[in-house]
Amino acid sequence: MTKISDLLKKFDLTGDKGGLEVFSPIDGSLIGKLEMNTAKDVDGSVKKAEAAFDIWKKTPPPIRGELVRLLGEELRKAKDDLGALVTAECGKIASEGLGEVQEMIDICDFAVGLSRQLYGLTIASERPGHHMREVWHPAGTVAVISAFNFPVAVWSWNAAIAFVCGDPVIWKPSEKTPFTALACQVVFERALKRFRDAGHDAPEGLLSVLIGAKDVGEALVNDERVPLVSATGSVPMGRAVAQDVAKRLGRSLLELGGNNAMIVTPAADLDMAMRAILFSAVGTAGQRCTSLRRLIVHKDIADDLVEKLSKSYGSLRIGDPLDKDTLVGPLIDDEACKAMQHSIETAKSQGGELICGGERAKDGTPDGGHYMKPAIIKMPKQDEIVCHETFAPILYVMTYSELDEAIEMNNAVPQGLSSCIFTTDIREAELFLSSVGSDCGIANVNIGPSGAEIGGAFGGEKETGGGRESGSDAWKFYMRRQTQTINYSKELPLAQGVKFDVE
Repeated sequence: MTKISDLLKKFDLTGDKGGLEVFSPIDGSLIGKLEMNTAKDVDGSVKKAEAAFDIWKKTPPPIRGELVRLLGEELRKAKDDLGALVTAECGKIASEGLGEVQEMIDICDFAVGLSRQLYGLTIASERPGHHMREVWHPAGTVAVISAFNFPVAVWSWNAAIAFVCGDPVIWKPSEKTPFTALACQVVFERALKRFRDAGHDAPEGLLSVLIGAKDVGEALVNDERVPLVSATGSVPMGRAVAQDVAKRLGRSLLELGGNNAMIVTPAADLDMAMRAILFSAVGTAGQRCTSLRRLIVHKDIADDLVEKLSKSYGSLRIGDPLDKDTLVGPLIDDEACKAMQHSIETAKSQGGELICGGERAKDGTPDGGHYMKPAIIKMPKQDEIVCHETFAPILYVMTYSELDEAIEMNNAVPQGLSSCIFTTDIREAELFLSSVGSDCGIANVNIGPSGAEIGGAFGGEKETGGGRESGSDAWKFYMRRQTQTINYSKELPLAQGVKFDVE
């Protein structure tokens, strides 16, 4: 197993000085120390980004795409090392760490193709001799504020698309996972060098990484020179970002809370549902925004399903995420463990029955780490604690009698990110996907709520923030729309038949 210090050296990082101490959730060991940026450093980064924008927006999009193509190549070379660093810093099991880097590679591939498809529209004009069209121009500097649970992928969703759209990026990562961000900056610089060596002009300031606390994020959010702020995190954080950006009439792209449900009907393939539940509920130790948190099961099959789930939970391999046999790694820190325990006690006080799990996992886990046994809690109804998102592996189980009731429960939470139904009945599936079905940004059939692909736009409704990142036409948020009208006639007719004759 590669030592963390050796991983850092592969990215020319030392982490031997500074006021920010970064600890691994695996065993509580010190990964390193870093100098922290302050709000004063934001001005310099924004000025560099503005200078870069003046050059980059003039660069043809397919040439911008070449830089992203090279970034994808460099990520392929660094995949094993960067994936291991993700695991060491945020605690994901090894395959998930590698999977996160693969997601970065995939979005680079997507963005390269996109660089030749930043299309507009031709619009019919009511005026003779007139041509109307809609075009998209680069928007300007994009600030990316990311969370610890996907320390590199979320940045890449934004950055790869922003770069081909003509925008520079300023990235403020979580203080809990700064080394992965600095490693990504090194990988980007490698791609940038190859891009320049090939004879292309690439300005300084295309990417800045600011390692800082709340004041750095606030400075970015309130800077009028930053037209777009993309923020991933908690609902309270998102509310603050949205309000501050709105005050200056900027744009915010928000990916916030998720409280995702799975409906299991009597027509479901229960073996398939079981596998989906296990990964969705305990993968990443329940620290995905798309983690399964609510299991809504038909009353006729609930007891049998919960019994099987409980047995499977008891066999989960909890421990060092760098061990290839581990399925559940640590939570990010001790505070997260305490939050999980508090939610379990609250659920019990609201009538919940703890079926299994919920205590600290000690056997076979490294000393100093933050390991919890995933919990299953059977709830009499969807009470207040169930509507609250706890970022930990807690699965609340509730029953229903009619599908309309289950869909209502799915929708009756403040969050609206991901949802799914397991059924082999096409009528049930189509009802769930219809306008009277799931109100979430993501709705799946016979697939769990987590594990989205980059080809589809990612995001949700209500307290999830309404943002959309990654695939589909999410690129439009990183550009500004312009409607153009060209008069190629010798007359000057007005629209709507207005007459304004001047002698």
